[in-house]
This record gives sequence, C-alpha cells and structure tokens, in this order.
Amino acid sequence: MVRVMTNTPALVDEAMTAISAGAHATGAHLALAEEMFSPLGATIRVPESQQDAVTALSGSGPAYFYLLVEAMIDAGILLGLPRQVAHELIVQTAIGSAVMLRDSGEHPVKLREAVTSPAGTTISAIRELEKHGVRAAMLAALEAARDRARELAAQSG
Repeated sequence: MVRVMTNTPALVDEAMTAISAGAHATGAHLALAEEMFSPLGATIRVPESQQDAVTALSGSGPAYFYLLVEAMIDAGILLGLPRQVAHELIVQTAIGSAVMLRDSGEHPVKLREAVTSPAGTTISAIRELEKHGVRAAMLAALEAARDRARELAAQSG
C-alpha cells in the first residue's frame, strides 16, 4: 500500500502530492504512484509518520490561502475598492508571489524583507498582523488540523 495526500489544485494541474510507502511497498510502487500523480502537479516522498502533518499543511492548505485572499478582498472593499478590482489585485498578487517563492530559491523572509521598507506601509501592516497573533494562530490551526487527521486515521484503522 502507498498512502497519498494531494490537494484541490489538482483540478488545475498544480497540486502538491505527498507519497508514503506502506510496510510492504517497494520503490517500484512509489515510482508508479509518482507517475500517476505527477500530471496533477508536484510530488514529494515523505515517511508515513509525516502524512498527518502533510494533510494539515498542504492537504488543507488551499483553504488557508482562500481564507486569506477572502479577507484581503474584504479589506480592499473596506478601503474603497470595488470588489472586482480588489479580487483582481489580490489574485494576481498571490499568483506572482507564489511563482517568486517557487522560482527564486529565496527564503520567504528574504522575499518579505524586499517588500518591507523602513518606516513604510508594509512594516506597519506586518506590525498589526503580529500584534493580532496571526503567526501564532496559523501554528495553532495547523496543529489542530494535524491532530484531527490523527483522530480520523485512528477511527478508520
């Protein structure tokens, strides 16, 4: 048996799929699973013990991005932009940012710092995000998702 966790971007051939070998799976089984899922996006091999974390991070991950985009569109509307303009601005910003993360080889901190000028607008916004515990909330949310994945696995096992 090979355990696989993919995500909904498979619908547009941009999935992240994690593959783990079961107790009796061979390298050939893993290669076959990679061959099957690679047309849907990227694949990675992880130990079975990491699959619940994979579920929390990338299996559920698209929902976190959609929630963030939804909040940013609402903020754009609050700031006076029409919904469609706010939507176009943030969706393209998300696409461009994702491509930079994937293709630049730079650490996310370095990419963020490149946008964050001293005493500027970005650092003011980041200060507010940190003040409201966005980073801590994300860590807690992913732990909750991982714990729920463990519970579901125990119920089905």
